[in-house]
Amino acid sequence: MVTLEQLRTWVAEGESETQEFKETTGQRTEAAKTACGMLNHRGGRIIFGVTPTGQVQGQGVTDRTIEEVVQELRHIDPPAFPGIQRIPASAGREALVLLMDRGSRRPYAYRGNPYRRLGNTTVEMSREEYNRMLLEQLHSTRRWENDIAEGWRIEDLDRGEIVRTLEEAIRRGRADDPGTRDAAEILRGFGLSKDGHILRAAVALFARQDRLLPDYPQCLLRVARFRGTNRTEFIDNRQFAGNAFDLLGKADRFLRDHLPVAGRVVPNLFEREDDPLYPPAALREALANAICHRDYEIAGGSVGVAIYDDRLEITSSGTLHFGLTVEDLYRPHESLPWNPLIAGVFYRRGIIESWGRGTLKMAELSEQAGLPRPEIEEAAGALIVRFRPSGYLPPQRIGHDLTDRQQEILRVLGRGAALSLSQIAGLIEFEGSLKVMQDDMAFLKRVGLIDVRGHGRGARWRLKGAQ
Repeated sequence: MVTLEQLRTWVAEGESETQEFKETTGQRTEAAKTACGMLNHRGGRIIFGVTPTGQVQGQGVTDRTIEEVVQELRHIDPPAFPGIQRIPASAGREALVLLMDRGSRRPYAYRGNPYRRLGNTTVEMSREEYNRMLLEQLHSTRRWENDIAEGWRIEDLDRGEIVRTLEEAIRRGRADDPGTRDAAEILRGFGLSKDGHILRAAVALFARQDRLLPDYPQCLLRVARFRGTNRTEFIDNRQFAGNAFDLLGKADRFLRDHLPVAGRVVPNLFEREDDPLYPPAALREALANAICHRDYEIAGGSVGVAIYDDRLEITSSGTLHFGLTVEDLYRPHESLPWNPLIAGVFYRRGIIESWGRGTLKMAELSEQAGLPRPEIEEAAGALIVRFRPSGYLPPQRIGHDLTDRQQEILRVLGRGAALSLSQIAGLIEFEGSLKVMQDDMAFLKRVGLIDVRGHGRGARWRLKGAQ
């Protein structure tokens, strides 16, 4: 039961996304719109008997007053039943509090119009947002992954991968040993079959490669290594069709083949040690999340890996759902997989965790490696996770291939200092003629990568645009 003291504490907090004041129940029509918006958002409370200046004055409340409020709330569809509490405010006057959780049957509409909260106001929801919320509600019971895979049999799946998944789940304590290695029984235990028919999730997870096409073109991985910082020229460009585990392995091998290493000198040993430019565990986490959370309903969709000279991007078809924003992914958040069956098997296999820590883990691993936090972006119906190196990474090509020495010059200047020609030569341990170095510098200046201030021995070189 809400006390007057608790009510005053709430009122002192002011109006917000989850709290609104009404002076009297004469404003119950607007209050019902707000209740609809709160049901579609995070829930909240509406307090009758509070002035616009935040004074708890209450109002006369009778059984008829309560009935009028309830009658107005009945215009919300699907039906919702907020709690109503009466709190004595002063002699003969009471405040009314409507309490509601986030609606379990979203989206809600009041008198045929859906509403949502925007800050401390209630606004009408766009048709696009309403349709998205409706799709998410239907998604809980009817999704691409839990439909029956028509025309598919156990024989069309990779039995070895099914058994490996079970045994790894048992080893990790994430599944009990069923006492059998029969593929049909394992699928049933994983929830990947229904009445003896295998589900689409089982196809995405375990299909034999030779059986996938043409039925499931979306079980596709696109990988590319570009020369430079745009998509003008390929060094390598391939596509693979396969089940989720096969695609994860192929992406992993492609990254190992094409990622450069970042060299560093180990203190006290005076030896150079080479590390991968990006932490493999963070990349694997991003790949696993892309495979688990992508929208398989998009027949032309895929998971993409693109390596550029200055970044690495992992892309998956589909966007964020359930009200999640990019900002939410950088802080602790509820795990809301778009494909819970597929994600559940990845969890049992030990590839992902189940409590919404994937993006946080990527950030932690990147920061431990001295890299900036991965960038996450929604663009053109896809989700992009972008990794960048910790410092300046010289391009390998700007119109022409750059030599190893020219790239080393750019790395030295990428540390930020403006340097003379002789200083640069000393840092890259160049022992040849300075005329050769001058030619390199002139070329890099001509293609717009570096700049110079001063003349002769007073000339100082720096990266283009550096302060």
